[in-house]
Amino acid sequence: MPERGTGYFHLHLVSDATGETLIAVARAVAAQYSNVTPVEHIHPLVRTHKHVDRVLSEIEAFPGIVLYTLLDRELAGRLEDKCRSLGLPFLSILGPVLQLFRAYLGGESKPRIGAQHTLNAEYFKRIDALNYTMLHDDGQHTDDLEQADVVLVGVSRTSKTPTSIYLANRGVKTGNVPLVPGVPVPPNLETLKHPLVVGLTASPERIVQIRQNRLLGLNAHNDDDQYIDKQAVAEEIAFSRKLCGKHNWPIIDVTRRSIEETAAAVLALLADRRRQPA
Repeated sequence: MPERGTGYFHLHLVSDATGETLIAVARAVAAQYSNVTPVEHIHPLVRTHKHVDRVLSEIEAFPGIVLYTLLDRELAGRLEDKCRSLGLPFLSILGPVLQLFRAYLGGESKPRIGAQHTLNAEYFKRIDALNYTMLHDDGQHTDDLEQADVVLVGVSRTSKTPTSIYLANRGVKTGNVPLVPGVPVPPNLETLKHPLVVGLTASPERIVQIRQNRLLGLNAHNDDDQYIDKQAVAEEIAFSRKLCGKHNWPIIDVTRRSIEETAAAVLALLADRRRQPA
């Protein structure tokens, strides 16, 4: 139960690898409970009894929900026994999934700690994508955009850069090109063949709000600046939409989307495109 009168609870995430899987699952579930906030205790790379001892001590000091991904049954057993003795809820996140795979595929799996982080071809594909994306951020090196998988276009403050980086982490080479009033678009942008070009847009109100916050953060606020004039921003967006319409580029409205949701929409468009016959 949450601490009385506090609105928070302790959440222990115990992993024999980096803990990324646990963190993603736990935060996805915790987000469904807006009235309480988890206090995360992240325990990565738990692979020895000595490390388990430290984890158990912290769990006893701050009791709460315990989620884990420990493939070593002896270590997992110690963790489970401690939770039972303290009357705490615990769950192996990988356990049910492994059982499902075992039931369908037959046979036993071979425990491989951190197997999802193996330095395989997929890993190096992501690194290559990240390198490409960082070099082609914000309209840089547009001469070789043809090598990209995705090119994002849009006016300032439509989340082009963070979306590009998220896609790169999924192995998608992504360039992004800002659409700036009075600045011609790169000449080769409108003739790209290989990349999927996607326009990102948002409501004028949302873009003005973000730009105002940015200027305030930089101590450069100016009410007369066209950068935050609603009518001027609306004209920027209209130009962006017209350019996308001219080339039949799909448009994603990011006004109420998170970076993850925007990237998922781009990946869905990319998958649809790749399924189409050449």
